[in-house]
Amino acid sequence: MTEGARKTSLDHRVELAATVLLAMAAVATAWATYQSSRWHGKQAKAQSASIAARVESTRAANVANRQAQIDVALFTQWIDAYARNETELADFYRRRFRDEFQPAFNAWVATKPRKNPKAPLSPFAMPQYKLAASVQADSLEAKAGAYSELVGRYIQRADNYTLAVVLFAASLFFAGISTRLHGRGSKAAIVAVGYTLFLGTVIWLATQPVSIAV
Repeated sequence: MTEGARKTSLDHRVELAATVLLAMAAVATAWATYQSSRWHGKQAKAQSASIAARVESTRAANVANRQAQIDVALFTQWIDAYARNETELADFYRRRFRDEFQPAFNAWVATKPRKNPKAPLSPFAMPQYKLAASVQADSLEAKAGAYSELVGRYIQRADNYTLAVVLFAASLFFAGISTRLHGRGSKAAIVAVGYTLFLGTVIWLATQPVSIAV
């Protein structure tokens, strides 16, 4: 093979490598763009779920606060009547205690608070005093917090794929500009840079999670 033919063959190989890089980078750019869009969509759903859970948590907390106010009001009325030895009135208020308040009240009475200086100051200090609405509010708040963490995670993943789009676009640029260069060495060097950037980005993306809608 003559020197001219060898140089022509090398030029064809570099051009072929640039063409292959253009094709692969174009496909990879489309894939990264799709993944970025998918993770942004998941982030939006997680954010909506977080907001909904927080709204429900606030609603449950408000219910718990109203129930606690009722318990405090009835207990205050009962203890006033009890202190005045108005047995009938005290029984009247006691029969109207809410079911959730009864266990704490009975446990508090069992401590003999009038004689026992170590007794809790009120039924509300007893471990038996638990409001289902308050437990629900805490659970929903924790759920909202978990969704908020997902939001941050999904945003980061979407940003990673957006960065990959930029890197693939850069490799496309190197592949495209190599076709306009005339120097064999500079053309091969530019294509090599494009491949290095492309392969490095592909290897990095291989460590990222993938979301696919079926």
